[in-house]
Amino acid sequence: MNLLLRQDKEVASLIENLYSKLKLVLVRKDEQKSAALRAHLGRIDALLERRGTRFLTGDTMCCFDCELMPRLQHIRVAGKYFVDFEIPTSFRALWRYMYHMYQLDAFTQSCPADQDIINHYKLQQLSSKGLIMSPTLTRQRKEDITTTPATALKMKKHEELETPTFTTSIPIDVNDLNNSEQ
Repeated sequence: MNLLLRQDKEVASLIENLYSKLKLVLVRKDEQKSAALRAHLGRIDALLERRGTRFLTGDTMCCFDCELMPRLQHIRVAGKYFVDFEIPTSFRALWRYMYHMYQLDAFTQSCPADQDIINHYKLQQLSSKGLIMSPTLTRQRKEDITTTPATALKMKKHEELETPTFTTSIPIDVNDLNNSEQ
């Protein structure tokens, strides 16, 4: 059996709506949506705590980890930047999981910079407000698109490129995490 493609219905159902909850937090910016996202992360933390493994389905990475960790990174970076949302430090099993993922070249070499994650959501916000054309509109026939000054906004401000930053810190004692595994 290919371990990367391991099937686990409990994990699949647990991680499938996580990204949509983040999107609701970013759009609605209210405590109820933040609480729902925190509760969802709490269920993932409980699963990881119950299983006691490095990754979602065992001690080797699988397809679910390739889905979950990028979502967690978006939650950390975009959640903090746009609505001051942070993954609670009380979710120790989740932080242990993230620590192990941050140790993998497979994740760190493919992880977008924090600025790229933030800019992704900034562009989505501008698109939803009609300030820029969405990528789906650009694929339509030109005669089907009505361009108004609002949708044809040009970026006039010159922005200096920043040195990319990558959030990979763990807000709890890593030594404590490693001791809890033994």
